[in-house]
Amino acid sequence: MLDTIRELMRPPPGMAFDFSQPAGEPALAPRDGVAWRVFANPVVLFVGGVAAVLLELSEPSVRSGVWDHSGFRRDPRMRLRRTGFAAMMTVYGPRSAAEQMIARVVRMHARIEGCTPDGRPYRANDPRLLDWVQATAAFAFTQAYHHYVRPLSAAEKDAAFGEGEHAARLYGATGAPRSWAAWEALLAATTPGLEGSPILADFLRIVAEAPLAPAPLRPLQRLLVRAAVEIVPEPVRSLPQLRGRGLRPGEAALVRALARAVRLLPLGDTPSLQAARRLSASGARSRN
Repeated sequence: MLDTIRELMRPPPGMAFDFSQPAGEPALAPRDGVAWRVFANPVVLFVGGVAAVLLELSEPSVRSGVWDHSGFRRDPRMRLRRTGFAAMMTVYGPRSAAEQMIARVVRMHARIEGCTPDGRPYRANDPRLLDWVQATAAFAFTQAYHHYVRPLSAAEKDAAFGEGEHAARLYGATGAPRSWAAWEALLAATTPGLEGSPILADFLRIVAEAPLAPAPLRPLQRLLVRAAVEIVPEPVRSLPQLRGRGLRPGEAALVRALARAVRLLPLGDTPSLQAARRLSASGARSRN
């Protein structure tokens, strides 16, 4: 399992990047902020990532854009690694590299458009859809950390949204929530348009059964998928495809123990450690 965790935290093939360079260049997210803590935990990354996608797939236009134009069904392992790398770059990468990566994503989004099964047109770079995607990601990763690692204060939850404001605007999400209250308001406003679909069930099946971990550890993978369902807010958690798919009695304590214990594992030279060296190098240089 340790090798699996290390692999999911490394850049995918062809996207190798040294987060320790250039010395001193800041990231989009502040080093002493909430995001740097949240994204350093691989259990939070997996659970929060699955929860975010469940929320995205509950919005019909986002669902069509994601499901029809991504490689998730063909190669879920690689898709997860690419998505994880984008998150790492946004949080830990030097600002210039993060901005270049986001610009590439925006250009790609400009080519993605289509219609939902009921005929509604959508564009991937529609600010309304981008606001939902950015908001659900900020919520899901923050809630995964709050629920399974350490409770966050109201101020820390607000900070988790505020720290992502610059990146959200670069993606085109000009109205993304900047606070927990703003997230709750967006969720309430979006709720009437959220719905279940067979795609939700397909996604849950894929992330539960895909060979992300060695076969003997597949039950642990399914446990983390249930942990993701558990933190999805209402009304999405009560959709037919998710109802009753959360954690079983006693499993929350197991997930918490795993999320806290993983911080002690030798994960190698992760992006968060490399980024810390990048900024520390600047401090050491300025003192000389």
